[in-house]
Amino acid sequence: MTMIHTYLTFNGNCREAMTFYKECLGGELMLQTIGESPVSAEIPAFMKPFILHSSLTKGSLVLTASDMVPEAGLTAGNTVSLLLNCNSEDEARTFYARLSADGIPTHPLESTFWGALFGGLTDKFGLHWLINFEGNSRQ
Repeated sequence: MTMIHTYLTFNGNCREAMTFYKECLGGELMLQTIGESPVSAEIPAFMKPFILHSSLTKGSLVLTASDMVPEAGLTAGNTVSLLLNCNSEDEARTFYARLSADGIPTHPLESTFWGALFGGLTDKFGLHWLINFEGNSRQ
């Protein structure tokens, strides 16, 4: 099956961000630094501790990221949201609380007219998350 995985680009704080997401969501975190990679000899020394590639995996949840900023730099924006379809109301509430720590809740986690428990937030790294649990039957 073809899947889309979210790939995030950070500017030197990928390790911190991905560790935070692991603490919030659980799963297995893999981090590869530039210094550990085959391209290490071609990269300036100050970049060796930066993350070349990372992945956080928990079941079908896959979040990937890097510190490899393009020459044009990073532009923070609101064109990307990370949608977490949760397995339970408790999971949705837990993820919402953890991810919103030191961030900005943009939409409270609440029952919706379409029957889901839904909320939105911007985390402390400026990324927008949508938390959704479809099994909610309360109105």
